[in-house]
Parts: sequence; structure tokens; C-alpha cells
Amino acid sequence: MRGRTAEDLTLLELLDPVAEAAGYEIVRLRLMAGKALRRLQIMAERPDGEMVVEDCARLSRAISVVMDAADPISGEYTLEVSSPGIDRPLTRLKDFETYEGFEARLELDRLAEGRKRFKGVLTGVDGDNVAIDLEGEDHTALVPFAWIVEAKLVLTDALLKRGAEQREQRLAAELNPTSETSE
Repeated sequence: MRGRTAEDLTLLELLDPVAEAAGYEIVRLRLMAGKALRRLQIMAERPDGEMVVEDCARLSRAISVVMDAADPISGEYTLEVSSPGIDRPLTRLKDFETYEGFEARLELDRLAEGRKRFKGVLTGVDGDNVAIDLEGEDHTALVPFAWIVEAKLVLTDALLKRGAEQREQRLAAELNPTSETSE
């Protein structure tokens, strides 16, 4: 899920160590065709889940050095480094734990219960399965993580509230770096 194509996965193998050394985790990588140039889109975050503009610039510089030296993409391309955003993709098993209690959409690579798309509230993980309370269902479904090809948080008031609270905490910490903020 973090990479869609074989080329994406090869780039992840090259760039994961670069991101980790710089203090970041790559959430998703896509090499996409463009009208004039291909675009290498990297969504990343710090281990605490934050990613501000300065972080994007820092990671972009670190990745650019390696990409220039290794030259793994033929032809010209643009590099785009961003945060995953509030209605972020869920690409790692730990994302489903982190966002427990929030609404998500899942798309599977096969039929389960006669369908490939599911929407509901995340209830964590159980082994290698994602637990989700599906809309209109009375039981919690366990979906094998390996079956998920795409997952994304749904933009809801609760998610917006969480984002606003995190922003407020970050700004308070920036204004008064010696005081501690709680989550």
C-alpha cells in the first residue's frame, strides 16, 4: 500500500533508509505520469505523526541528494514531499491503531462478504487484521491487512477536531518551548 507499482517499491527500498536517517517515516510513495514530467510524490511524517513545512523541505533535500547520486528514475521528474494530511491514507498496520475510533474507507484486492469496499469506524488491530465496525453491521469485522489495497480516513467533525487540537498543541509548544504540553 505504501507503494503501488514495482518501481514505487524499488524507490521505497532506496528512500526508506534516507527518510529514517533524517528522522521521518515514508507513509506513501507514488511515481506518477504527468503531462510534461513525471512526479515523485512522497507523503511522510515524523514518528510522532507531525510534519510541518520545514520538515518537508528538510526531507526533500535529503532525498534529492540520494536521488541525484543514484539516478533511479529515467528522464526528468519533479519531487513533491508533503504531509499525509488530515484525511490521510492508512498504509501501515500501526496507522489503524493510531486512528482507532475514527471513520475510514477500505478497499480490498478481493471480495469479502460479497464486496471490496467497506466503510466504518476503526477499532484497532488484531494480529495482522484490521478491526472495523462497519456501517449497518452489529459486529466488528476483521479484515486481513494484506488484503487492503487502499485505506483512507474519512473527513469527519471528530477528525477535524483532533487536527485542530494537535495544531493548537504544536503552536503552544512553539510559543513556549520550555513548557510541556499533554495530548
